[in-house]
Amino acid sequence: MKKITYLLLAMVVCCSSAYAQKRKSSSRTKTRTEQTVKLPDDAELVAKAKAGNARAQALVAECYANGTHGVKKNYKEAVKWAQKSADQGDAVGLYQLGVYYDKGQGVASNYTKANSLYKQALAKLKVEAENGDKISQCFLGRCYRFGYGTDKNFTEAVKWFRLPAEQGYAYAQFNLALSYAKGEGVSQSYTEAVKWFRLAAEQGHAEAQLILALCYYDGEGVSQSYTEAVKWYRLAAEQGVAEAQSNLALCYENGYGISQSYTEAVKWFRLAAEQGHAEAQFNLGVRYYNGDGVSQFNLALCYYNGYGISQSYAEAVKWFRLAAEQGNANAQFNLGYCYDNGKGVSQSYTEAVKLYRLAAEQGYAAAQRNLGYCYENGEGVSQSYTEAVKWFRLAAEQGDADAQYNLGNHYYNGEGVSQSYAEAVKWYRLAAEQGDADAQYNLGVCYSNGYGVSQSYAEAVKWYRLAAEQGNAAAQYNLAYCYYKGEGVSQSYTEAVKWYRLAAEQGDAEAQYSLGAFYYNGDGVAKNRATAIRWWKKAAAQGYSPAQEYLREEGVYDW
Repeated sequence: MKKITYLLLAMVVCCSSAYAQKRKSSSRTKTRTEQTVKLPDDAELVAKAKAGNARAQALVAECYANGTHGVKKNYKEAVKWAQKSADQGDAVGLYQLGVYYDKGQGVASNYTKANSLYKQALAKLKVEAENGDKISQCFLGRCYRFGYGTDKNFTEAVKWFRLPAEQGYAYAQFNLALSYAKGEGVSQSYTEAVKWFRLAAEQGHAEAQLILALCYYDGEGVSQSYTEAVKWYRLAAEQGVAEAQSNLALCYENGYGISQSYTEAVKWFRLAAEQGHAEAQFNLGVRYYNGDGVSQFNLALCYYNGYGISQSYAEAVKWFRLAAEQGNANAQFNLGYCYDNGKGVSQSYTEAVKLYRLAAEQGYAAAQRNLGYCYENGEGVSQSYTEAVKWFRLAAEQGDADAQYNLGNHYYNGEGVSQSYAEAVKWYRLAAEQGDADAQYNLGVCYSNGYGVSQSYAEAVKWYRLAAEQGNAAAQYNLAYCYYKGEGVSQSYTEAVKWYRLAAEQGDAEAQYSLGAFYYNGDGVAKNRATAIRWWKKAAAQGYSPAQEYLREEGVYDW
C-alpha cells in the first residue's frame, strides 16, 4: 500500500498536499448574539488547567458545576473540563464525570458508564487518600456518603472529611459541617455544623457562606441575626450563588438586616432569575407587575425571558417600545434587536437601523456595534464599510470585544480604512485579551505570518491554543498544524491528531482530510485505511477536492 506524500515544499502555494497549509485570518464577522464562555476568576487554577494539569481541570469543572468563582452554572462546561481530567486518569475528574453521567447533568444519563467511572475513581481515591492527599480524602468521603462505587457508610465518610478539614481544606470542612447538620456518621449538632461552615466560609467557600447565612437567618446553632445573615448571603451572592442572590433580594425587599430597597431587591432577584432560580423568577415577575424599583424596560425583559410570567415576545415589544419612546437607550437597542430578528414583530432591518441609531447616538456600545454590522452588510441601510468602521470604532473604544474584533478585520482587509496589519493586531489583541476566540485565532495568524508584529510561532501557538480550547475549529486546525510541523511547540503527531480530530468533528473539511491522512499513514495513531477513507468521505462530501482525489486513487467514488 502506498504512503501518501506530504509535499511540504509546496505547502505555501498548494493546498492539495496531505496536510494543508495554515489558514489566513478570518474576515467574517460574528453573529450578533455570539457569546464567549467565561472562565473562573482564579487565574492560577485556570492557567494550570489550560496547561493540562488534570487536577486543576477537575477543579475548574467543579466551579462550573457549582456556579462559583465568578462563573454561572454550566454543566456542559463542567463535563468538558471533567472529561479532560478523566482522560488523564485523575481520580477527582473520574468521580465528577461519574456524577454528571449519573444525574444527566450536561450529558445524557448513563448509569452503567457512571458506575464504571465511580469504581475507577474509588480505587484511585483510596490510594491517594491513604497517601495523605487532602483533596482525594475529601472526595473519598463523598463516595462513602453517597454510595458512589461502594456501599454508603456515613462513619467512613466523616473519617475522611475530618482529616483534610483539620488541615484547613475548605471543601472538606463544608462536607463535615453537612454531616453534623444532618447527623450522618456523627451525633447531630448545629453548633458543630456552624463551627465547620464558618471555617469554610471564611476561606471563601460559597456554599458554606450560603448555609451559614441560613443558620443566622433561622437561629440554628447560633444566635439569630439578620445582619449576619445578610453579610454571608452577600458574600455567596457575589460569587454567583443563585439561592444566596434570591435570599439577599428578599432581605432587601423586607428590610431584614439592611435598609429596605426595592431597587436592590430587583437587582439580586434578576441575577438569580437569569440562572434559572424559579423562586427568584416568580418574585422578579411580582416586582415588575407592581412596578417597584423597575421600569417599563424591565417589564419588557421579564416578558422577553419569561421571568415569573408567561414568555411573550409580543408583550416584550410593547413594553420595550414604551420605554424606547421615553428615550431609554437600552430599550431602543432591544427593540431594534427584536425588529432585526423578527421577534414579536415583523422583521424589518429598516426599523432595526432606526432604533439602533437612536441608542448608538446616546453612546450605547452594543447599538453602535450592531449599527456597524448593518452598514457592513447593507441591512436596512446602504452598504458602507466607511460607516461600519465608524460605528465599530465607537463601540470598540468602549471596550466592546465584538466591535474590536470586527474593527481589526477591517484594518486587516483594508475595508473602509487604510489597510494596516499593525492596527489590526492592536484591535485583535484587545478583543483576544477579553477571551474572544475569533480574535485570539486571528492574532495567532498575525504572529505566525509576522503581520503587524514580529513573527513568532511560540506566540502564535499561545493564541491558537486559547481559541482552540474554546472550540474554535480554525484555531484547532492551525494548532494541529503547528504540532505537525513543530512550529512554536515540540513536534508531536499525537497532539496534531488530537487537534485535527477536534476540528474535524466540528465538520471542518480540511481537518477531516488531514486526519484521514494521519490514519492512512499511521502517524500519531494506528494505521487504519478504513478510518482514513471515512474521514476523507466526510471532507469529499463538502466538495473538498484533495479528499476526492485521494478517494478516487483508492478506488472509492461514493461520497
